[in-house]
Amino acid sequence: MPEEKKPAPAPLASAAAPAKDAHLEAQIDALLAGRHADPFALLGPHPAGHGWAIRFFRPGAADASVVLQGVSEPIPARGLRREGFFEAALPDSLQTAPAPTSYRIRYRTAYGETVETFDTYAFPYLLSEFDLHLMGEGRHYDTYEKLGAHLKTLESVRGVHFAVWAPSARRVSVVGDFNRWDGRVNPMRARGSSGIWELFVPELAEGAIYKYEIIGAAGAILPLKADPYAFRAELRPNTGSVVVNLDIYQWTDTDWINQRSQKNWLESPISVYEVHLGSWRRVPEDHDRWLTYRELGDQLIPYVKDLGYTHIELLPIMEHPFDGSWGYQTIGYFAATSRYGTPAAFMEFIDRCHHAGIGVFLDWTPAHFPRDTFGLAQFDGTHLYEHADPRQGTHPDWGTLVYNYGRNEVQNYLISNALFWLDKYHIDGLRVDAVASMLYLDYSRKAGEWIPNEFGGRENLHAITFLRRMNEVAYARFPGILTIAEESTSWPSVTRPTYLGGLGFSLKWNMGWMNDTLKYFSANPVHRKYEHNKLTFSMLYAFSENFMLPFSHDEVVHGKNSLLHKMPGDLWQQFANLRLLLAYQCAHPGKKLLFMGQELAQRSEWSEAHSLDWHLMQYDSHKGVQSLVRDLNKLLTSEPALHEVDFNWQGFEWMDANDADNSVFAFARHGKKPKDLLIVILNATPVVREGYRIGVPQSGFYSEILNTDAASYGGSNVGNLGGQQASNQPSQGRANSLCLTLPPLAAIILKWQAS
Repeated sequence: MPEEKKPAPAPLASAAAPAKDAHLEAQIDALLAGRHADPFALLGPHPAGHGWAIRFFRPGAADASVVLQGVSEPIPARGLRREGFFEAALPDSLQTAPAPTSYRIRYRTAYGETVETFDTYAFPYLLSEFDLHLMGEGRHYDTYEKLGAHLKTLESVRGVHFAVWAPSARRVSVVGDFNRWDGRVNPMRARGSSGIWELFVPELAEGAIYKYEIIGAAGAILPLKADPYAFRAELRPNTGSVVVNLDIYQWTDTDWINQRSQKNWLESPISVYEVHLGSWRRVPEDHDRWLTYRELGDQLIPYVKDLGYTHIELLPIMEHPFDGSWGYQTIGYFAATSRYGTPAAFMEFIDRCHHAGIGVFLDWTPAHFPRDTFGLAQFDGTHLYEHADPRQGTHPDWGTLVYNYGRNEVQNYLISNALFWLDKYHIDGLRVDAVASMLYLDYSRKAGEWIPNEFGGRENLHAITFLRRMNEVAYARFPGILTIAEESTSWPSVTRPTYLGGLGFSLKWNMGWMNDTLKYFSANPVHRKYEHNKLTFSMLYAFSENFMLPFSHDEVVHGKNSLLHKMPGDLWQQFANLRLLLAYQCAHPGKKLLFMGQELAQRSEWSEAHSLDWHLMQYDSHKGVQSLVRDLNKLLTSEPALHEVDFNWQGFEWMDANDADNSVFAFARHGKKPKDLLIVILNATPVVREGYRIGVPQSGFYSEILNTDAASYGGSNVGNLGGQQASNQPSQGRANSLCLTLPPLAAIILKWQAS
């Protein structure tokens, strides 16, 4: 059967030379094949002879016309291709020098529906050459204001401006429900060598779901990509990005922000309650669902306030597809997870925290990102955000990818992301995850599995530069915020200023203290005299950094047991040991962090899949631990000796560090003023020690302000009847001393009162 001949398209209104017609036909072919890299060269208004022709593509349209402002009758368009490519030539009476912009396209779909829209390709670009220059240099730290999806009004038309970095892409289109996910409809404009693609889509509104369809450098269409700068994402398992306006929420925390910027946090009490929002508390009567941001505001904030915590630290709130990653395998770096509500609802939660006097820290994950095909991995068909060489670009521990910190645009992306949360969400600080894995090129790698730096060393010089710059810019723009490093090695000067060669963090998690402390407390008391240096060793380096003392989520998951069940002995001894542990953490120099549930003496390990064991609060022993945590936080706040001088020797003094045989530790904590003096004594055995003499710095009365063996906490109520007057009997090289009764597996804290 002979091949059916297709009718030839009608000639253009303004006849063109054959060579030009051939060029136009080739461009139309490329557009219809989804391969046109420069859509503005074909679509929209274009000179034709002495006037203008308007070309547009509406897949499946049966007929179309152009509606010009101020013209009563629409101008019919001719179909140049049956797929829906049209051209309308303006009548001679309407030919003007400037290109027409205020027009709409009216077309009839294959289903007979009449649709009228503005033409995307009649609108100008928005990003300036200066924007592109700064992005290329890696110094445009407000890129979250430029890239991504932003609601804009251009030439009195409301719509969404999209912009994305994909330098090796041959073509980038924005796709979504609004164009039936057809990448031929909204191809984007390439902005030269910057690698940025942008497009304004008129009349698109908040809530639109979108992704980017990218043809990679090799010519293949990649899996649809979520927007790296998306401010909201669909709830898993869906992976689309969502258009949202972040500027509609009206903040009311000005007083908090102003006071924060004036506060010396290193000399202030900081007690952090670490929380995973999806498992703190659930609603069992409603299919065990998560609490919403608003419900968390109603329940979590009063709870944290009642317990006396100064801050909440949230496990990564950024969007992530897999619940079991706890947020640490982030996909949507700029999107607060939709699991618990909208961005505005999360803003309201933070606002309410600030009104309650509670700061909010976020866990932040610039050390790695997952391989999900809709994310950053091979974003434009090349190793754009990650290194191409797996010896640099993959993370052996987690199977994830490592950022190329040496690329200006990647460093810019991450710094911009840090600033975004501090700016748009009024976050009070960032705890940076897995810093050690960033600093060392050979982290978790064997010989031959890593590439030395330019000097032959193992230090990741680009990551160091990135971390320093991030801290410098964050502190300069947002006074009073804190950055906290989870750094598990002895890398020097993590918390020293960058101008002194440090990384510039405010605080560093003291992982060595945590590990030694838990090893000591996990030992049977009868053997603790052989482990005595596990507790004294921390004071050899306690002031080398600004340390935070963490008992975090990492210590109570995956076969590690809860804090309670790490403790040896029978059930009474386990509770007593836990109370002693928590008091020791409070009294030791450094800021404090405790993961949720440990204040309840949680029995089971933590799992993200279910709520904390709130039913335990019916038991006095569990309520006693919670009461102790409340009193410890109150003491931390009210006693300058426990928070004013956390980071140098002036705030700490050993009374007795050497009584290994009795497993007793005694030390003093000092505030800035001489009157602020506390004596802390730990008895790490289940033996009551009567007549225990300890030398003290001053004469006077020492009031027993805390005893973890108090009956109200579940203890045996052994103590010192409220305190004791120091005698002038010398002991341990001091002129005055106390003769105390030390309760079993307990800590006592004594406050000095001048005679």
